[in-house]
Amino acid sequence: MSKIIVSVGLIFLFGLSAEAGDAVAVGYNSEGIWTAVTYNRSSTPKAGTHYRKATQACIAALRDLRVRAAENLAKASILAGSDLTGYVAVARGKAVSGTDVNVVDYGKSQAQADKKALADLNRDHATADQKVVYRYFSYGADSK
Repeated sequence: MSKIIVSVGLIFLFGLSAEAGDAVAVGYNSEGIWTAVTYNRSSTPKAGTHYRKATQACIAALRDLRVRAAENLAKASILAGSDLTGYVAVARGKAVSGTDVNVVDYGKSQAQADKKALADLNRDHATADQKVVYRYFSYGADSK
């Protein structure tokens, strides 16, 4: 696998001040090459049993990453996170240089999030092997 370039479109980078929502995590091996990408999200509105604060989503995404990439994991980090309610697309493509590019985008519909993610890959010249690897809906702090 190639080194990763991270492009984040229309998101709020993860921070401890975020109230709720989701987190996308990426793991790297000892050579700095990404080995796994995963996420955690609020699957129920605020006050529901599967509602996550951003800090909880981050912890859960990193825990899942450690399980998925246990043998090859040298470093783990958060790619993106949001406290908004909405649809999310995590997409990957390959640049002419052979470098992998991962992007995260949000939308009011899944089609809109997918379209934004693929547009970001095109903008970053990662036009080969484009694929949306994760699609999900996350409830944020504004959910009821």
